Amino acid sequence: MHKPHNNLHVPARRSLLRAASAIALGAGVSGFTGLSVAETKPTSAWPDKPVRLVVAGPAGGSADVVARALGDQLNRLSKHPFIIDPKPGAAGVIAVNDLLQAPVDPNTLLVGVSSLVSEIPHIVKMRQDTRKAIVPLADLARGGIVLVTAPGVAAKNLAEVIQLSKSSPAGLSYASYSPGTMSHVAGLLLAQATGAKLEHVAYKGSTAGLNDVMGGHTPLMFDGLATSLPFIRSGKIKAIAITSPQRSPLLPDVPTFQEAGLPQLTYTGWMGLWANSALPADKQLMIQQLVQQAMDTPEFKHALTQSGFEPGSRRSTQALHTELLADYERVGKVLKGANIKL
Repeated sequence: MHKPHNNLHVPARRSLLRAASAIALGAGVSGFTGLSVAETKPTSAWPDKPVRLVVAGPAGGSADVVARALGDQLNRLSKHPFIIDPKPGAAGVIAVNDLLQAPVDPNTLLVGVSSLVSEIPHIVKMRQDTRKAIVPLADLARGGIVLVTAPGVAAKNLAEVIQLSKSSPAGLSYASYSPGTMSHVAGLLLAQATGAKLEHVAYKGSTAGLNDVMGGHTPLMFDGLATSLPFIRSGKIKAIAITSPQRSPLLPDVPTFQEAGLPQLTYTGWMGLWANSALPADKQLMIQQLVQQAMDTPEFKHALTQSGFEPGSRRSTQALHTELLADYERVGKVLKGANIKL
């Protein structure tokens, strides 16, 4: 098995115990860097000063794409600056800690994937339990993840990928953008369901993983559509199957795992706007009202769909929290079933 470049390069157990995620759905491959701010004159009650959107992931990653789309529309509606502040690393834990260390007010919020609550607490020892410490204010965007292969992999579909893994003495390695995320768990589920021989290789974000897949060093990867789509379109990687319930309009020829008879791999993660749970309910509502206006704009919806996301839902904070707790239990069972020591 080829030794991958730029990965965490530790045994699976140790990498899980000390590493950390990010659906996002995926991490950065674009040219965005550092802080970003648009500034005009204020006109609304909230915000009444610049707002910092902490991004749980690198510049150019999936969370960053969504945060910038949201910030653009919130700025347009409020005439106040929204600062996009990527905080990559530790599967979003660094970003969560940043949010929790900031003053408890509406001027520091976080954009990050649902795995911050549903998956990462199984893997990383956090200062506070995210199930209690942060609260989802909005479901901004939703999307599945896609199984992609290196150009030289001799498999055109999922059945051939599975067969190739079984016939290879060492099986096939698959990349995730971080251990403990659905990018990792999807490979465990596929192996459990089909008997495929898959070896997990954890990377620090999508960029490193995709680079090794494109270079032929790592045969497979489960990645967010937003980060892998440009390379699928250019032919640098091949898309095999997607975890969303329906085929993506952006990849209409790529089947779902459900079509392949693997409903247990049907998964749609969501990108949320989060606040410190200590933020008073009236201030949470004030934020939610303006954010919903931003989400309803054609510009925001267009930015999402072009990046491979579906627009988020209008579900309440309580409904989102209930889903997160159910996902937390489901992921925990998968990890324990795979004999991963938590």
